Amino acid sequence: MAQARPIPELSPDMRFADAAAAAVEVRAAEVFEHSAGVLDSDDIERVHDMRVSTRRLRAALEVFAVCFPRKEHRRVLREVKALADALGERRDPDVALEVLSGVAAELTRSDRPGIESLAAELHEEQKQGNARLEQALSRARESQLEGRLAALAEAARSPRAQAGASP
Repeated sequence: MAQARPIPELSPDMRFADAAAAAVEVRAAEVFEHSAGVLDSDDIERVHDMRVSTRRLRAALEVFAVCFPRKEHRRVLREVKALADALGERRDPDVALEVLSGVAAELTRSDRPGIESLAAELHEEQKQGNARLEQALSRARESQLEGRLAALAEAARSPRAQAGASP
């Protein structure tokens, strides 16, 4: 699993809104960095890393919710959740196939047809999950989610946000 990147600007004496902006910028960057090659079903760790990154981003968005314009925050959070859900749908069969592979190695020859049948079903679920993930990634690109997350972070740093937030 990919480690969470440190948030270099973070310090105990900074304003909460500035911490919010820094956290969202770093966590959003992680999500989109992991999107490269995520549809490759031969490398299941990419899906896992991106899924974990979306959960970290979601946590940052929820913890710092008061720092962001409410309406856009809700929209962005909803999109991050949808992306995380699509990643979860794709990840579940990956995990099941990995476990099934270990089980298959321990079974007798007569049990193999049942395992192969189950594996075929899981590969189909994986394929369907990949199609849903591809749609979710496409929606994220079309809605310019990455740019909107950057704008959300910038809004937290704005003079208006500074007037309403305390250190």
